[in-house]
Amino acid sequence: MALTHEPTAPYHSAQDALRVLETVARHSTGVTDAELARHTGIGPERLTGLLLMLRREGYVEQVADGSYVTGDALTRLGSAQGREQALRENLQRTLDRLRDSVGAAVYISRYVDGEIKIDQYAAGPATPVVNEWVDFRYSAHATAIGKSLLGQLDHNGRRDHLSRHKMARLTSRTITSDKVLLSRLESQPPTVPHLDLQEYAVGTVCAAVPITAGSSVGCLALSLPIEHAHRLKQAADTLNRNAAPVLLSLAIQS
Repeated sequence: MALTHEPTAPYHSAQDALRVLETVARHSTGVTDAELARHTGIGPERLTGLLLMLRREGYVEQVADGSYVTGDALTRLGSAQGREQALRENLQRTLDRLRDSVGAAVYISRYVDGEIKIDQYAAGPATPVVNEWVDFRYSAHATAIGKSLLGQLDHNGRRDHLSRHKMARLTSRTITSDKVLLSRLESQPPTVPHLDLQEYAVGTVCAAVPITAGSSVGCLALSLPIEHAHRLKQAADTLNRNAAPVLLSLAIQS
């Protein structure tokens, strides 16, 4: 289990959760919260929050004597048979909860072999998915997902991507100048969400935050109908604050 260094609160939460989870896994007969605090060096208040998250995700369980043991979700992931399906199902449950907490459709995307790939998403009647009217692989310049992923590449990686995908004007708000886009990507702080304010599609706004586990470049994103645009900043902040369970799932997979 490994996380690359990303100086964000969700990263640190996922990193600490991994330490707790690994400690629980080493104690097959159970481990108390006091023992966990001693083994991990994590303070009681923070440890309580991490244990709540791990219990909610099904990674640990609290037994009758109050000690903690590995949960069903982690047990399923430890089995070679059906491991991939278990990983997807566990991550989907996490995304479903995140969708409900932010009140928006949410997506996990990665940059794989020079292209954008949407891995999984959670949507519903009240949180509709974005209508992919132009293939996301060819519209990185216009989407929050694309800008977040490109923002995690080095300068040459960004230029390579833009050389392979023409920056077409999709709406009146779309950036079509590679110089403007590259300048904005260079100046964007890593902890600030990337936004799409009707740049990809009229009637939709989006936000994306980086989630990098292992060596892969990825992001977590949300979309809202334009009538809910006033909620975008708050939803993006909630998305960022609650990214730790997603980071944890990805780290366990890596």
